[in-house]
Amino acid sequence: MNIALIAHDKKKDDIVSFAIAYEKVLKKHNLFATGTTGLKISENTTLDIKRFNSGPLGGDQQIGAMIAVNNMDIVIFFRDPLTAQPHEPDVLALLRLCDVHRIPLATNMGSAELLIKGMQRGDLSWRKNKKTI
Repeated sequence: MNIALIAHDKKKDDIVSFAIAYEKVLKKHNLFATGTTGLKISENTTLDIKRFNSGPLGGDQQIGAMIAVNNMDIVIFFRDPLTAQPHEPDVLALLRLCDVHRIPLATNMGSAELLIKGMQRGDLSWRKNKKTI
């Protein structure tokens, strides 16, 4: 499966902790991340991650492009709801694409853990038979 890992600045430590905790699971999949998030995860794990630009410099849109052509299966985006983001329109566009294309989306540690555990059980096997819209 193709999995995107994204985190706002104040949530980067959380996504690194998540990646460390689920490294054995994540290692079995194709991982993509926005620039700084991917760098921090790479520095703290042995995961192989394809890094895009940072979110404000177009990384959210690059991941969105993958979603739009049905090349992303899961998005894990640890958002900071208490800090204004200068690229909020890009963030909202990414979330909208997940909804339009039925891409499972986790925006915090709790939902990410449920999503990963479900993936481990095979609950997302329907994504293997995905059809391009």
